[in-house]
Amino acid sequence: MSPESKNKFFREEQKRLAKRKDCLWLRARLVHEIRRFFVENKYLEVETPQLTKSPAPEVHIELIRAGDSYLQASPELYMKRLLAAGYPRIFQISKCFRNGERGNFHLPEFTLLEWYRAEIDYERLMEDCEALILWISGSISGGRKIRTQGREIDLDVPWERISVSESFDRYASLDLETAIRNGYFDEIMVKEIEPNLGITKPTFLYDYPATLASLAKLKPDKPKFAERFEIYIAGIELANGFSELTDPIEQRKRFERDQRKRQESGKQMYPMAENFLKSLEQLPQAAGIALGVDRLAMIFSDKPSIDDVVSFTPEEL
Repeated sequence: MSPESKNKFFREEQKRLAKRKDCLWLRARLVHEIRRFFVENKYLEVETPQLTKSPAPEVHIELIRAGDSYLQASPELYMKRLLAAGYPRIFQISKCFRNGERGNFHLPEFTLLEWYRAEIDYERLMEDCEALILWISGSISGGRKIRTQGREIDLDVPWERISVSESFDRYASLDLETAIRNGYFDEIMVKEIEPNLGITKPTFLYDYPATLASLAKLKPDKPKFAERFEIYIAGIELANGFSELTDPIEQRKRFERDQRKRQESGKQMYPMAENFLKSLEQLPQAAGIALGVDRLAMIFSDKPSIDDVVSFTPEEL
């Protein structure tokens, strides 16, 4: 590369990174406040391997191969093994990886916050989510309202709660059962339902169909649904949480079902997560959640693209 080309590259990179400086400072403060919240609430910060030999066989998630292992899509299985071993409150901020994911809200390498807590269910976990976001907002902006995506969002509790069934009745062109049966659930969620969620207050979308919650506990009184929720702010999906399934026999059946679906679709097969399944025998009642740190930074910095809140995008590597 000629000196002129090098100088041009440096000037362009310096200009590009300078535009992100305010967002990167805000992101750093946000991560600091996340850690402070969990430490104050007596959670142990843990680090688990980013490489895994036997991931959960998610039907719609493709992993990145690394030698004879895979880069994690989530630290979930390892964290639950810690939970089963007697660590009742744990959290982690970690890099995760998904092959082929790219867009305004997606990166192939991204940052997740996950936390797990013993002896609670998904309803109590929702309250923890409200407390965390209010803590961050109070520390960063000093208030209970934020402006993002052209909207003012009131973060004060209680947040809106709407079941998946109710959301289809209210916003969708098909009923829930028909959408699932004909394979339109995800399309309707993205195009018709999600844009209506979290518009003036954050929204908990809860009680997902059992077939769409392979690691979640089923509702005792409504076994066709699982104790799972997602959080939306200004139409952006921010987090996915649930009451944990603790039955190793049922979990194995679900993994086998998902493996069959992957095989039928011609997707890569993964080894069964045997050590995780063994640990479920000791897993207490618990709830856990994964929250996208990059998307949270987008919301608090009021940016339309995930590219604005990371140092380097995949195209700039």
